[in-house]
Amino acid sequence: MKVQLFVPPGGYLAERWSKGTSMPPLGILYIAAFLEREGIEVEIIPADILNLSWRQIARKIEADRADIIGVTSTTENRFQSFKLLQIARQTNPQAVTVLGGPHASMAPEDALIHFPEIDVVVRGEGELTMVELCRALEGGKRNFDRLKKIEGISYRHNGQIIANPPRALIADLDSLPYPAFHLIPFEKYNFKIPVLGKGLLPAINMMTSRGCPFNCNFCATPVNWGRHVRAMSPLRVIEEIEFLIERYGAKVIYFYDDTFNLSSHRVEEITGLMIERRLPINWCCEVRIDLMSKELLTRMKEAGLFQISFGLEAGSERIRNEIINKKIKIEDFHNLVSWCRELEIIPSAFFIFSHPTETWEEAQETIKIIEEYQGKIEATVAILHIYPGTPLEKEAKQRGLLPPDFTWSKKHIPGIVTLPTAQGDVPLFIDRLSWAQISELLFRWSMSGGRISLWRKAVNVIKNIRSFEDLKRYIIMAFVFLKLKLKQMSKKIRKARSK
Repeated sequence: MKVQLFVPPGGYLAERWSKGTSMPPLGILYIAAFLEREGIEVEIIPADILNLSWRQIARKIEADRADIIGVTSTTENRFQSFKLLQIARQTNPQAVTVLGGPHASMAPEDALIHFPEIDVVVRGEGELTMVELCRALEGGKRNFDRLKKIEGISYRHNGQIIANPPRALIADLDSLPYPAFHLIPFEKYNFKIPVLGKGLLPAINMMTSRGCPFNCNFCATPVNWGRHVRAMSPLRVIEEIEFLIERYGAKVIYFYDDTFNLSSHRVEEITGLMIERRLPINWCCEVRIDLMSKELLTRMKEAGLFQISFGLEAGSERIRNEIINKKIKIEDFHNLVSWCRELEIIPSAFFIFSHPTETWEEAQETIKIIEEYQGKIEATVAILHIYPGTPLEKEAKQRGLLPPDFTWSKKHIPGIVTLPTAQGDVPLFIDRLSWAQISELLFRWSMSGGRISLWRKAVNVIKNIRSFEDLKRYIIMAFVFLKLKLKQMSKKIRKARSK
């Protein structure tokens, strides 16, 4: 068996990867390492990093004649993943086409119904599933009778779409091989992260746990990784860091866990080993605010922590705790930011606008926090996205924001608001806030030290206007931007005159 695993040309849509740096795709790197360990020939083709055109992709698929062609997908890049599998079917019709990744796990039947070119969808963790799929298809590539017992897949057979039972989650993450960084052109990712006082340093992403026990209404993590959290042992974490330092020259570790501090005892063990072994590493992670203490943060700083990320999401207590189901107090946010500043750790906070039932007054609570902390935190904001399989998707359908027959496999659905160039081709949850109000919030964030220029992004967005409704939204944004700019200039003039 020969397996090809693709990242589609667009890669992972995010502003942070638009400036010549990118993050290796851990999902397929783990799957490839698992296949390799089982003696299965596997090749990873990151079409985004290699800058491959659709024609070049077709030529490679035709020339290599792989038995299984797998493509990873996020909801943001799903249409490119679908297109790649269509090309695979046209150029190598005997291959078994497989869709995996977060979007595949969240909307498997939707993809199979609308794209006959997809043979199999892998749901959830793909390591064991892909090995079993390869074994089942050996000697009879398109004999799908053999797929009946493979857990964690949905597939098309004899005109029917079949969803096999889910696969049990991998309990022992220590049993996983290291991700197959050796199968990608690692240097082309140019993954670097700025560290205060040290400049841009070579970085590697690492995931030491899977799952999230919390229940935020917009989050797809429980669908992908489950609610039961499984974690690598502290010693395994340290050994992998040492491997990444020695083999790939890592100076920064970007821990990609959903909640790195879920177990304070585990963090204490990991940081204790980092200090004991004097690891020459800087690192950053994402945490949950109400699980942090000053003592733990101090320990993390001593072990090399330089930046910490966390989601407040909304300034309004009602929105945070009754609508999002976040269940955190604003005092915990203020305390964590204060501790970070005292310890010279960069606090990076996530905020979201346009939650269900969020009023203009409640949205003001969020933007005022951002403005209050200008220069003290790195604030990242987004308009609320709707992802498949989440409680928010269900609510959007109940309230008519998504039609009952909505499909994730069709572009440009009337009445569905997306900003594909700016924030991925994902539906936005537009409820009580007007577009002018949302635009004002975004521009006020940008003027308060936002890490990106919304006006620069708007230039790219305008190039992709698809309808009169799109044009109207961008005209509204332009008027709001000009109004705020004039207000800002007027304020500066009055201040200058008062001197």
